[in-house]
Amino acid sequence: MHALPALTRETTVGAIVTARPGLARLFEHLGIDYCCRGKLPLEQACAQRGLDPATTLTLLQSAADALGATPVEENAAGMTLTELADHIERTHHAYLKNEMPRLVEMANRVATRHGENDPRLFEVAAATRGLADEMFDHMEKEEIALFPLVRRIENSAGSACACDMLAAPIRQMEIEHDDAGRAISHLRELTDGFSIPDAFCNTHRALLAGLAAFEADLHRHVHKENSILFPRALELAARAPSPTA
Repeated sequence: MHALPALTRETTVGAIVTARPGLARLFEHLGIDYCCRGKLPLEQACAQRGLDPATTLTLLQSAADALGATPVEENAAGMTLTELADHIERTHHAYLKNEMPRLVEMANRVATRHGENDPRLFEVAAATRGLADEMFDHMEKEEIALFPLVRRIENSAGSACACDMLAAPIRQMEIEHDDAGRAISHLRELTDGFSIPDAFCNTHRALLAGLAAFEADLHRHVHKENSILFPRALELAARAPSPTA
């Protein structure tokens, strides 16, 4: 585990979660986006949510003290780039490939059965289908092109030109991360915060619970790429020797 950075208003939320993954749960509770907006200083992130930075700092420090030296989940920051790419495919990508078809099927079924009682359910179904299509396309790009390039660079098969080859696809992945973040935020709005007590049936309850779990996994998934994998890969590629060196 990386040393926890000094907690100040200027510390980025991504750096905080990179050093102490367990603090992600507090950020999620506060509604602070530490994945797509991980480069924001804590003070700016608090301002976007209408939170008092001093109080938030106190909460974070208390949570960090409670965590002690025991990591809540895997230490992504301590992995090699190859290990991290493998981990993302083995956990987050595998989860999405299994879960997204189930969520789409449930969203379609709930809209068909209960859409007349809440027309928003048709929009939920459409948004879920669209998000699933985007995520499958996104994962394919990473698994076929981007991650193999990252592994090749780490294994010393790359050169300075790899940095130019890497920058554009990484920027595209970050844009798509933003798109996914906006999509799940829209689904949260359409479902009143995935409010299970308002569900029409057990399938609707399962859908809402599944969307909430998807959101939590997406936050961790994107954080590992935006705040750890991508910047480290770009840094390593920039240090690679030129072909003529």
